Amino acid sequence: MSLEERAKATAKNIEGKAQEAAANITGDPKDKAEGKAKQAESQVRHAAEDVKDNIKEKLD
Repeated sequence: MSLEERAKATAKNIEGKAQEAAANITGDPKDKAEGKAKQAESQVRHAAEDVKDNIKEKLD
């Protein structure tokens, strides 16, 4: 497990949530979509780290 990669994914998720929240206030649909995309990217990164962890556990 790469703690650094998980931290980056969490930071990306927080960034996306903040951008989406700001877009809800300003009414900017582009920013809202970008915020949701960042959150989705974060989920993919976390899933990739989970796969890496599972493979490493099986190899050990």
